[in-house]
Amino acid sequence: MTLYIDENNNKWFREKNSEFWPGQEFLIEIEEILYQQRSKYQDVLVFKSKTYGNVLVLDNCIQCTERDEFAYQEMAAFLPLLAHPNPKRILIVGGGDGGVVREVVKHPQVEEVILCEIDEDVINVSKKYLPNMAKELVNSKVTVVISDGCEYLKQHINEFDVIITDSSDPNGPAESLFEESFYSLMKTALKQPDGIICCQGECIWLDLPLIKKLMTISRHLFSSVAYANVSTPTYPCGTLGFIVCSLNENAKLTEPINEKLADELNTKYYTADIHRASFALPAFARQELEDKNK
Repeated sequence: MTLYIDENNNKWFREKNSEFWPGQEFLIEIEEILYQQRSKYQDVLVFKSKTYGNVLVLDNCIQCTERDEFAYQEMAAFLPLLAHPNPKRILIVGGGDGGVVREVVKHPQVEEVILCEIDEDVINVSKKYLPNMAKELVNSKVTVVISDGCEYLKQHINEFDVIITDSSDPNGPAESLFEESFYSLMKTALKQPDGIICCQGECIWLDLPLIKKLMTISRHLFSSVAYANVSTPTYPCGTLGFIVCSLNENAKLTEPINEKLADELNTKYYTADIHRASFALPAFARQELEDKNK
């Protein structure tokens, strides 16, 4: 953990990563460190903050805070679910904190959710210190599998209506989730003809070359591809994106398929209007990410 102590002897968590966001850092004031251990795969830290509630940190990168986690979780879940005509069987790769699971099970058509998380320590820590996020991991619709996402997908062909990748940044255990081979595995694991994926898509202010690469990969594999943004105060630059892809060339990813349902999901961030607005990109990002073949 990178710790900063100010002139008043207050302790701050200091998020600094010169490789992924050079020349900047982010600080949150610490009230109490609740958990700090090295798992089989990564450093796991949970601390109680002064203003953001409990904070989960993996390899010195903030994954979620109790104050703003719902924005990311809801968008990761409902952008793909509300673009699919009948999302019954869902796979979530990563997301051991349980936040995306909590949102997915709200959808009335969902019958089964598989959570595939490589690091069991993240699940156990989240159950203890982030109970509101992890509360649906015991839902009868949910099965938790401790496995590498790539290896799991190799064993499951044509099985899922929606696959959501809730990954950390592309280093450590999540690095393979940003490769073409992983996107290909997701494609073969989807059911025809309406299968949809939604992947954590990094930040347009920091990661545009990587996003452009992933969008190119996605357009090579999928018939419909779009990029969305969500406001996330405690992620670098305050925004994070999603790459949403469908096997169906007629899928309208930028419109909720059931607007009435979209506004009845007991959400704090996601609405039908937010669904549409999230796909509106600033000019610099649109120019880089638009499909040049259209």
